[in-house]
Amino acid sequence: MELTTRTMATAKNIALIAHDHCKTSLLAWSKKHKSLLKKHHLYATGTTGNLIQNETGLSVTNMLSGPMGGDQQIGSLISEGKIDVLIFFWDPLNSVPHDPDVKALLRLATVWNIPVATNLASADFIVSSPLFSESVDIQVPDYQHYLNGRLK
Repeated sequence: MELTTRTMATAKNIALIAHDHCKTSLLAWSKKHKSLLKKHHLYATGTTGNLIQNETGLSVTNMLSGPMGGDQQIGSLISEGKIDVLIFFWDPLNSVPHDPDVKALLRLATVWNIPVATNLASADFIVSSPLFSESVDIQVPDYQHYLNGRLK
């Protein structure tokens, strides 16, 4: 696939998602990094976003709850180039009814080459990177080139 460049702005669009058994960890992480997160635009699935907003006072754009389509809404934003970073504390020890949505979300994050954190350590690494607070160019699929090839 041909690639093109997309520039992530200094203020990142960050998606925050946590499965039920991981919400406490993501909430604690959000509190710990509140001063950093408030410089960015936050998006979240419904329950997670409301918890973060209520407990931290951070402004969060809330989607639907994950099982009700919120994971897919975040995935759509990723494919539109509107999410720069995915912080997704998922529970690898318990299955969820929307496992296919979870897999699709992680697939889209990989296709569109955005940083993904799935636990405390990787989330800390992402936000402590000097690139986190800078404008950054990333390589993404050149969808127009892809489409033109399909239409021949």
